[in-house]
Amino acid sequence: MSHIRVLIVDDHNMVRKGLRTLLEEFEDIEVIAEAGDGEMAIDIARSQCPDVVLMDMVMPRMNGIEATAHIRRHCPDAQIVALTSFSDEDNVQAALKAGVVGYLMKNVSGDELASAIRRAHAGQSTLAPEAAQVLIRATTRPPALGHDLTERELEVLALMIEGLNNREIGERLVISSSTVKNHVSSILAKLGTTSRTQAVALAVEHRIIPS
Repeated sequence: MSHIRVLIVDDHNMVRKGLRTLLEEFEDIEVIAEAGDGEMAIDIARSQCPDVVLMDMVMPRMNGIEATAHIRRHCPDAQIVALTSFSDEDNVQAALKAGVVGYLMKNVSGDELASAIRRAHAGQSTLAPEAAQVLIRATTRPPALGHDLTERELEVLALMIEGLNNREIGERLVISSSTVKNHVSSILAKLGTTSRTQAVALAVEHRIIPS
């Protein structure tokens, strides 16, 4: 019987040993190596070409997201499953963007982990309920305030925050005062306000202008 060759990546030795012991219970899964950080994981993946990588997300030297992106570029046949304690939106989205095929929490059972490894090997995804909930919230959340502002409107808004009037904004951007007035009117409409002061307050509160 062919084995699914697995690389375990985690900066905690006890976690790696525990995962190895857990996976040794399954005849179709073989742990071929362990890595304590992302850089080591990349080196091992290049030399041993694992079928599946169990990847911790938060590690020293190089985190799991960076390591995942590297491994996906250099070992495209290796499927990567995030195994982490973090289910915040930033981590979930970044991991999926980097190329993980699964996202599991570290409280997963041995049977669930083995099933996720088999699914990953077959190119199928497995998401922990926590990760799935994060993605559902992200897709159903209304768009951020100011998402529809144009690049020029963002420039005008940034100068409004600085306290410049229409004439000063026009001079800074080398456009007419009437053009600035039109941009300001559009900004107020899109932000749902009726005054420059409210628009500036909302822009600062919601961090519409990148710092």
